Amino acid sequence: MTPRIEDYALIGDLQTAALVGKNGSVDWLCLPRFDSGACFAALLGDEENGHWRIAPKGADTCTRRAYAGESLVLETYWETRTGTVKVIDFMPQRDREPDVMRIVEGVSGTVDMSSVIRLRFDFGSIVPWMRRSDGHRVAVAGPDSAWLRSEPPVKTWGQQFSTCSSFRVSAGERVAFVLTWHPSHSPRPKLVDPYEALENTLSDWAEWSARCKYQGPYRDAVIRSLITLKALTFGPTGGIVAAPTTSLPEEIGGVRNWDYRFCWLRDSTLTLGALISAGYLEEAAAWRDWLLRAVAGDPADLQIMYGLAGERRLPESELPWLRGYENSGPVRIGNAAVRQRQLDVYGEVIDSLRLARDAGLDDKPHAWSLQLSLLGFLESTWREPDEGLWEIRGRRRHFVHSKVMAWVAADRAVRSLEQDPTLSGDADRWRAMRDAVHREVCEKGYDPVRNTFTQSYGSRELDAATLLIARTGFLPPDDPRVVGTVDAVRDELGIDGLLRRYSTDGTSIDGLPGGEGAFLACSFWLADALRMTGRTDEATALFERLLALRNDVGLLAEEYDTAAGRQLGNFPQAFSHIGLVGTAVALAAQAQPAEARAAEDDAGGGTAG
Repeated sequence: MTPRIEDYALIGDLQTAALVGKNGSVDWLCLPRFDSGACFAALLGDEENGHWRIAPKGADTCTRRAYAGESLVLETYWETRTGTVKVIDFMPQRDREPDVMRIVEGVSGTVDMSSVIRLRFDFGSIVPWMRRSDGHRVAVAGPDSAWLRSEPPVKTWGQQFSTCSSFRVSAGERVAFVLTWHPSHSPRPKLVDPYEALENTLSDWAEWSARCKYQGPYRDAVIRSLITLKALTFGPTGGIVAAPTTSLPEEIGGVRNWDYRFCWLRDSTLTLGALISAGYLEEAAAWRDWLLRAVAGDPADLQIMYGLAGERRLPESELPWLRGYENSGPVRIGNAAVRQRQLDVYGEVIDSLRLARDAGLDDKPHAWSLQLSLLGFLESTWREPDEGLWEIRGRRRHFVHSKVMAWVAADRAVRSLEQDPTLSGDADRWRAMRDAVHREVCEKGYDPVRNTFTQSYGSRELDAATLLIARTGFLPPDDPRVVGTVDAVRDELGIDGLLRRYSTDGTSIDGLPGGEGAFLACSFWLADALRMTGRTDEATALFERLLALRNDVGLLAEEYDTAAGRQLGNFPQAFSHIGLVGTAVALAAQAQPAEARAAEDDAGGGTAG
């Protein structure tokens, strides 16, 4: 049977990541970067598209698994009738080349083990040439090579275009497998001691986790989400990918399958807020610096997403040889939404940079002039329609959230000028823009009959993004229009207590057939909105329900199918884990004195929870 999305755990080295199933199989791994071609793509096809399984002979699924402490080192236990064995999976932070290390350790008795590795480069389409060299099995195809060895050496042979190993471990014995990717034109990669690498990896993660300043309720969930965000960070640039996967479906058998191995500007303020609230200022600064580099240039050319290093060209194509997860095709790489106009990103960038400044991150000399340039462009374009936050592939509309974020851009500029009179800029000009946006949104984006803000001007459809209106400061939480919007969105977009982004029932808003599951980030937004409107008990109950949807190692995908009781969409999803951290921090702050809460909300720029 195809493993469920939540059957996977994540390992990574801050430049790429792999998914390991409960059955002991690595079914997804892109090398050498998140956005490279996959050498294991069984996740989106079958075993012939590449995988690596290590398990006791005859066993189907593990007994239990967990991360070792506050780390990204996965420990999987298998209890058999002859003994118990543990498999330790991890990727050490690389010196030069990426390594996947799998250490098999006998716990009790004696267990017969097998390893089967099928390397298939270019998303499962290329069978490499295999040879032996210096104690390695070496797979080569075009620019890629992968070197496999074991310590101590075990019996290994080739069979049906795969590499098989058979060995036995008793209590206290260990066998380590090391798979190293390497450019095929370069000399043999440097040997790395897997046991020393394990100790260093555990030490690195323990040191990093110890920097977390959050000590409130739900700390275990918060630190696991922060570790996940760190794992989705491309270390050389500081960019954070939305997810390490592509084309995991938002509806089983549907076509809403997208490549999320890129960095979205929509996540910028929330990401910064999550990192800053937990004390990770170094990571926040790296993300801010990535943001500044990515958006530099003509403000008219601002994109909604960029590559790991700020690349702008992310052409979308389909891979016909992959059938898709549970036959949910097509499988796509690249993302055509990069060409869309989403006016909200201007507000998100300006809000992020103000949040970074308020948090005490060292200011960049050109950051303010860049913000003025972006704001000047937005001033002349905010009245135009766009594709909106959710990357609608239908016609452009006047999305309320986009307009609210245009208000945020002007508001943050005004507040920055008021806070620091040495900054250049025309505060009166931005106040006038702020007032004009506010007036238009309240006139055209609000339905007085139903007492709710709508998805777009003149529409009846609702949008979960309007839950952010109070968080941005556009209106106070006790404004009747805010309360009405929270109630209406929960009533109309709610699904078994969770929340969809918008309605896909009988409408053509997004230009796509089919539907999708409950969107987890929006469900966290609902918890935040309930808290802000004085319903803390309801907010806490919803938050704890969302925590219960995490898999056995604390990970969340993008969406959840409430009917089938399973996760959907790309996995693990940064947006979901950002929402978790933000809501946990906000609920913890609720217990603080009113003065402290006001100071924290102000420092967060209104959108960081």
